[in-house]
Amino acid sequence: MESKKLTHQSVKLQPQPQSVALLIGALMLVMLLSALDQTIVSTALPTIVGEFGGLDKLTWVVTAYTLSSTIAVPLYGKFGDLFGRKKMLQISIVLFLLGSMLCGLAQSMTQLVWTRALQGLGGGGLMVVSMAAVADIISPAERGRYQGWFGGVFGLATILGPLIGGFMVEHVSWRWIFYINLPLGLLSLIIIGTVFKTASKRNQHEIDYPGAFCLSLALVGITLFTSEGGTVHEWSDPKLWCILAFGIVGVIGFIHEERLAIEPILPLSLFRNRSFSLCSLMGFIVGMSLFGSVTFLPLYLQVVKEATPTQAGLQLIPLMGGLLLTSIISGRLISKTGRYRIFPVMGTLLASVGLGLLTTITLTSPIWHLYLFTGLLGMGLGMVMQVLVLVVQNTVAVNMLGVATSAITLFRSVGGSIGVSLFGAIFTQVLQSSLMQRVADGTALPHGMNPIAVHQLPSTLKEAYLISFGQGIHAAFLLGGCIMVVAFTLSWFLKEVPLKKSVHPSSK
Repeated sequence: MESKKLTHQSVKLQPQPQSVALLIGALMLVMLLSALDQTIVSTALPTIVGEFGGLDKLTWVVTAYTLSSTIAVPLYGKFGDLFGRKKMLQISIVLFLLGSMLCGLAQSMTQLVWTRALQGLGGGGLMVVSMAAVADIISPAERGRYQGWFGGVFGLATILGPLIGGFMVEHVSWRWIFYINLPLGLLSLIIIGTVFKTASKRNQHEIDYPGAFCLSLALVGITLFTSEGGTVHEWSDPKLWCILAFGIVGVIGFIHEERLAIEPILPLSLFRNRSFSLCSLMGFIVGMSLFGSVTFLPLYLQVVKEATPTQAGLQLIPLMGGLLLTSIISGRLISKTGRYRIFPVMGTLLASVGLGLLTTITLTSPIWHLYLFTGLLGMGLGMVMQVLVLVVQNTVAVNMLGVATSAITLFRSVGGSIGVSLFGAIFTQVLQSSLMQRVADGTALPHGMNPIAVHQLPSTLKEAYLISFGQGIHAAFLLGGCIMVVAFTLSWFLKEVPLKKSVHPSSK
């Protein structure tokens, strides 16, 4: 019965593609912009906090974008079916560009957080609709090759984000990390409006608005709890636990609504598939580790290792290079051998070791230690991220393929938003408690985390601050390592299912 609903909602469009290469290029460009803005602000955070203050809102500059884009993903998927992907893609580009412009004009940390949320509402559409649009213009026989390119664009964006962000901060202004989206996004909007042709006939759909509301309530409540606990609110503050209660109510409401909805955002029947459940949980953990490390490593490099923003971006290349390398190699080996189970096992093990080793970095550790450990982390993540999608696509029913794939992306995005918040909460708590022990009351400390101000402190005070800062980062990575060990344990329960020769249904 569930499968009939999902089959009914699938609309086979017969587009008339003109200049397909040009259109694919535009779709890849909007995917690049969306992925870039998940990480591009990481190297700019010390400069932004140094200008605005608002250390307690630091992680929300990243989390606001990730959270709003995550909430938007399932809605854009439904709206794309109902109103057409071209229209939804155009709307998401306009929202993204409006948010980018307002981010560049922000005059306070609060304004920046809210405008990042608006930017994320558009960015979530860019991510999911651009991938779905490929199916409207490319035949199934050719689709895999193009989707591989989109995966490469996502990996490339993860590398380029911190690097471009650091370069802009150092040589122009942090505001240009947002302004640069405007000409590129407008170019994509013009190309898509001109050459993207789709059929106008569509089936009617039931949009699961209550499910979307409950999902939003759950994500916002849980993320607020993890980000504000110990920073904005004490852990004993009743307000904090009320926020968590709202999140839990959202989770319960979402589960209840998905049981009743005609076209649920996430069919609960999928969770009866053991591989899907395991991969969803592992994807959640991988998202936490990836976005948590990418956000806080540039802070460590600039404040403790005295790197410039550009250098901090360049010094993340071992992490992203390792991720790309093992992602490509594992994909080729799986295609050749037809076996995939070993890669999540080895990948989560490597990532756990990398995160554990990062907790051993001290003020005097040579920089190549950091390169080696982050490289191990990246290699581990690269062996897991794409393989989880493959496992799910290979084990779910054909009529569940699309929703299962988007669900894995959703769990990884949710993990990313909660991971940044959770890592940030642990980091801030340990930093503040360590400073209270090492620094006398009333001592003037730098405004926010301005690296220049930190380096100009008297030597004794500077050493105490850097040691405390390092302890905060270590605590965040230790938490990440412990969580990754859970993913390593889960990976042993994945079953080796023979790979299907075709993912295109021949019947129903």
